Amino acid sequence: MSTLPAPLTAQSELQDEEVVRRVLAGETALFEILMRRYNQRLYRVSRVILRDDGEAEDVMQDAYVRAYEHLNQFAGKAAFSTWLTRIAIHEALARKRRRGRMEELDALTTNGDTMPILKSSAPSPEAGTAQAEARQLLEDAIDRLPENYRTVVVLREVEEMSVAEAAESLGVTDAVVKTRLHRAHAMMRKDLYARARGRAADLYQFHAVRCDRVVKAVFARIKDKAPQETSGLVQ
Repeated sequence: MSTLPAPLTAQSELQDEEVVRRVLAGETALFEILMRRYNQRLYRVSRVILRDDGEAEDVMQDAYVRAYEHLNQFAGKAAFSTWLTRIAIHEALARKRRRGRMEELDALTTNGDTMPILKSSAPSPEAGTAQAEARQLLEDAIDRLPENYRTVVVLREVEEMSVAEAAESLGVTDAVVKTRLHRAHAMMRKDLYARARGRAADLYQFHAVRCDRVVKAVFARIKDKAPQETSGLVQ
């Protein structure tokens, strides 16, 4: 992940809530602090739902724009990071539903073969040598889990969110999070998990070039906009 540009470095230690307050007061440029702070998390949670790098990046942009437009609906009932993660999850799930409908239509035009095809995404050039064998094996194992279990694994063990934070992000109870994580472990081969879990923090890396690209694209989309009241956002 790239560092903040020099003009924002002095503000990089600000708490999320203070950044939000100042963005709402008109310091729009400070929104970049939040994007760079949470790009990795939003990429991971979007990527694990969609299993496609490009779509995950699109969802990140949509989530940031949606969050910016609804900043004065952030009530502080949960941490800003949880609020933002939940927006990204909703955006990713909505895109997956739309994609699913399109894939169902495409399946009808084939020779009757409706077997789902798992799309694979080639590693980006900047990932390069970071694609260690153990990490790739673990990513593949997670990708083979059902969606509900994949998401819980990433939130709890890759992002290291608490049970309560993961539950709030997913809109489920603490008990559901614990049950899904337990079942996810059972589905994954124990020996693979035992060998690779120490490298969980390296999974689904969102590299500096892509971080810069997302920041630039989001600011292009929110240019001249002001945070505004809009109904329908789950807090």
